[in-house]
Amino acid sequence: MRSRAASRSASGLAPISLGFALGVGGYFLAAEPPPDLAIVVLLLLATVGRLLRRISWPLAALVLGFCWSHLWACALLCNPFPDARAQQDLTIVGRIASLPDVTADRTRFLFDVEQTLDAGAAIPFQGRVRLSWYKDAPQLQAGERWRFRARLKPPHGFLNPGGFDYERWLFRQQVKATGYVRTQDKPQQLEAGAGGYWLSRGRQWLRERLHQALPSGVGAALVPALVIGDRGGLTPAQWSVFSRTGTSHLIAISGLHVGLVSAALFFLVRRLWSWVPSLTLWVAAPGAAALAALVAAFGYAALAGFSVSTQRALVMLAVVLVAIMAGRTLRASSALVVALGAVLLIDPAAVLDYGFWLSFGAVGVLLYALGWRLGPPGWIARWGAAQWAVALGLLPLLVAFFGSASVIAPLVNLIAVPLFGLLLPVILVASLVFLLTSWALPLIGVDWLLSQGYGLLASAAYLPWASMTLGGRPDWVWLIAGLGALLLLAPRGLPGRWLGLILLLPLWLVQPPAPPPGTLQVRLLDVGQGLAAVIRTHQHTLVYDTGPGFRSGFNTGEAVVAPYLQHLGLNEIDLLMISHADQDHAGGLQGLLASVTARRILSGEPEQIKAAMMSGRQNPPIESLSVEPCRRGQRWHWDGVDFAVLHPEDGPEVGNNSSCVLRVSLGDQVLLWPGDAEASVEKQLQQRDGAALRAAVLVAGHHGSASSTTQDFLQRVSPELVLFSMGWKNRFGFPAESVRARVVAAGAASLDTASAGAILLMLDAEGGLRLGPLYRQQADRLWRHHPAPAIPNDALKAPFGDHRW
Repeated sequence: MRSRAASRSASGLAPISLGFALGVGGYFLAAEPPPDLAIVVLLLLATVGRLLRRISWPLAALVLGFCWSHLWACALLCNPFPDARAQQDLTIVGRIASLPDVTADRTRFLFDVEQTLDAGAAIPFQGRVRLSWYKDAPQLQAGERWRFRARLKPPHGFLNPGGFDYERWLFRQQVKATGYVRTQDKPQQLEAGAGGYWLSRGRQWLRERLHQALPSGVGAALVPALVIGDRGGLTPAQWSVFSRTGTSHLIAISGLHVGLVSAALFFLVRRLWSWVPSLTLWVAAPGAAALAALVAAFGYAALAGFSVSTQRALVMLAVVLVAIMAGRTLRASSALVVALGAVLLIDPAAVLDYGFWLSFGAVGVLLYALGWRLGPPGWIARWGAAQWAVALGLLPLLVAFFGSASVIAPLVNLIAVPLFGLLLPVILVASLVFLLTSWALPLIGVDWLLSQGYGLLASAAYLPWASMTLGGRPDWVWLIAGLGALLLLAPRGLPGRWLGLILLLPLWLVQPPAPPPGTLQVRLLDVGQGLAAVIRTHQHTLVYDTGPGFRSGFNTGEAVVAPYLQHLGLNEIDLLMISHADQDHAGGLQGLLASVTARRILSGEPEQIKAAMMSGRQNPPIESLSVEPCRRGQRWHWDGVDFAVLHPEDGPEVGNNSSCVLRVSLGDQVLLWPGDAEASVEKQLQQRDGAALRAAVLVAGHHGSASSTTQDFLQRVSPELVLFSMGWKNRFGFPAESVRARVVAAGAASLDTASAGAILLMLDAEGGLRLGPLYRQQADRLWRHHPAPAIPNDALKAPFGDHRW
């Protein structure tokens, strides 16, 4: 009777939990937070309605979820770091709130600001910031209290279709500003103690001890990741291997890891407890085992710093284990929905995590596919059925979130997950032995095992068919694919299950639309302080520059340009034009060519580009590609669109003045791309090309530097729209004040990637030029930063999607 009552109780909680979850999700779909007064009124209405029994509990829970999410978000959004203070020297006092991430050229950490000062005067800003210390950083410890001179700015990142939303990630980490330490004024350590950050201090000590045993190799990166959740040692190449094989979930401590540790303790304690009859008279063996499992899960989550994924797993386990301790039986579906509500009650922003959807989606798929029917005979067949169900059921989500999915993941996980289940306890025990006795041999053995396993994964990852890219599909494709997956996983007796295969076909058959014949589509990408653009005709694609690369290995060719091309369904381009060899234009070359094939490469500095290509490590070898010089007189015609190189000539130009100057024309509409060409080249162009320089759209030379976009050049080009590719609050101050004045005086409208995100232009066969939606507006969300444009635009007050010149 008690079990039935518990089941009914959980079933009654499930609609309430679902209503709460819908309220949370609805809040984070908004583009801006509602007024506080609206939140108060909603709460009052829901309370009165519930007291008078005019609204149901689920509806009241929906309102509560919406308002609870606002309370969480307001801590970040109601007192943001002001744009006016960006890149000013400020004094901040606070504590290091994370494990420092140390590389050869910088130390990065989270810092909880307690006090902010400007010339001794207090500024009303507190909260978490993400700091980098670039020169001579000491060995920092979590919890230390410091006084820094720093330059901060609001959370701001690149914003492009198909790209990573850095602003969303910072919002999820509760970061209110980013910046760097200014070492001109010597930083002061105020307290060496850990304060309230003793857990992070302990995890840092564990990381340092583990590095003593494994200073290098695969184990040095993977063991800290699996023991304390510190994945900072993993390289981008290693992450790529795990992503292409669908095994990233094995590296990030999550439900699988916490579940394995919890299950091991549950069965061990249950067996041992049942051997002592006196103990079973006191507490039943399942209840004792559940308590031990919950403590183990809590301890492992603490080792991982209570990361988001471990919190989620801990709450889901707690729902089940507490029910066992209470001697109650829960329906699996009710327990799942109650756990969903509990996770969002503790952390409403968990709904922003892809892992949240994949975790609950995987459990839901398993329940749907295997939960209420007889499974195949034999544990191997049942395990294979589970892997098939998860792979097929999560396919639409994976492709929608990441634009790609691993083809070999089901087969790899079929073998890797059981082996990992055996290896994880060994890793934890070997680490414990070393920490207690300093005996490193077991950890060295673990390192060898991990190295062998990683080598096998790497071999599989570089198979040409290991991963498929299916980004940029319309929303209806994902919906149809999800229905198809559910149909294929339905019970065998259901008629028409085979129709699920037909519903999955649009994933492969529906391609992102190419520009119609006789039209041109131009996307100036947001790559910060650099330049990258994609120019498409009906059947051809040109990429002009690849954006910057950095010493850390991060580059926008890999992080921005390649994802955008894959979002368009493109894995090959006809022409890659690298204007010249400066890092802010060519720094992304290696990253782009790692995943996208270029049929032809042109550059104003071909020898330097060849050297850069030879120095990289690519698969296949990049040495097989040739780089041709771009030279004045080169012309080609694609699908009704004319392309012409105006500069350089055969003379020995170097640096900025070697830039390939590209003219693109469709009918009477012309776009001009001068790269970083400076005033002397602009003068040559005026003398050589005269009226042919006239263009509707000009990409400002050298990002708006005073050395380019001269008044005479602007008068000759007479652009209606000037585009600036630049980083927000960049250290050069681009666009220069003189250039801004020249553009305004010329009567041209202007846009910049820092304030607009990626910019889309479309030219049609009739010679019309249309400005598409600015991506920072199109992808507007609660956490989106909205900086002011570099030049205010009265000419662009019309709706952007309808604006024509």
